[in-house]
Amino acid sequence: MGARSTTRLFSTTARKLASPPSISTSHLPKFPPKESLYVKDREIPTTPFDPEVWASLQPPPPSSLSAFANRIGLGGVLCESKEDVDVVLQACTHPSFLHIWQHHNPNGGKTPQTNGQLAAIGNSLMGLFATEWLRATYPYLPTRVLKAAVTAHVGPLTCANVAQEMGATPLLRWHRMRETPNKPALLHSDALASIPRSLTALVYQRRSLPSARQFVQSYFLSREVDIRSMIKFADPKKALLEMINKLQRERPKSRLLKETGRFSNAPVFVVGIYSGEEEIGQGFGSSLKMAEYRAAEDALHRVYLTRVPSHLVQIPSQTFPLGLGDVFRQAPEQAYTAPELVQSEIMYASSGKSFS
Repeated sequence: MGARSTTRLFSTTARKLASPPSISTSHLPKFPPKESLYVKDREIPTTPFDPEVWASLQPPPPSSLSAFANRIGLGGVLCESKEDVDVVLQACTHPSFLHIWQHHNPNGGKTPQTNGQLAAIGNSLMGLFATEWLRATYPYLPTRVLKAAVTAHVGPLTCANVAQEMGATPLLRWHRMRETPNKPALLHSDALASIPRSLTALVYQRRSLPSARQFVQSYFLSREVDIRSMIKFADPKKALLEMINKLQRERPKSRLLKETGRFSNAPVFVVGIYSGEEEIGQGFGSSLKMAEYRAAEDALHRVYLTRVPSHLVQIPSQTFPLGLGDVFRQAPEQAYTAPELVQSEIMYASSGKSFS
């Protein structure tokens, strides 16, 4: 190694040592920690000092917590005073963090507050908001598809993705847990999903139910979800026939509308399904059977994906009082007009039996 390479290596090492640490130390009471200092004539501890573990036990800087609250538009709700920063820290602390904290603090001390209860309340609220909004927006949606759509809007993976978009990943305090006979393994995405749920609960606790619903609407329900791909049929022609009978309409009939290349290697057929004189579905395919299959699917999708215009959507939770406070107080309420009841969903091919 030449003199120039040695000089370059020393300069690179000096820059790394002079660079600021990844964790701010301005808010820590004692830095560096006494465990990391070597004292002459002191016995070597049985457990060596691990800087990564020590860094994971330290709380994020208050400036980062305040910046996070303001970045997601909740600065006026969560950070009304300097003491409120602890609420944001609690929302970012998963219950699994207590395991590693108690392991490295056997003598006790101030136990950090976790978001276990907040996440449970927020999860229930998000499920409520998503279910009533989807039911009011898509009144004909089957129950199984409705459950899948709720999961797609406010499920664990969606919550984890939203938390990453919020910039909450560096603020998360958690500890990976292995799988046990009673509990599944805890992954990073599971812990990260608890942050948006906790924030929803805090908005509900500090403001009102309409404010929490608006928060969920802005970050979750406003996202585009492909509900069409969730609707699958083992036999769409049979399902369409049962739906037509349920709605007391004329029996569906298939008609060949267009065709090209019947005797070629790439024929295309366009089939329409009619109930009386009304076309209720249309599909194409390389064979008459495929085109008829897709036409039946299209007819079912037209019914199940019927969407109420956004300005006409009314949800039951609108009847709760407006303004700050709980939902049981006496206060003015919004008007609510119950929608018309629609036909129940058609269930078929269930355990080999067909019924409606």
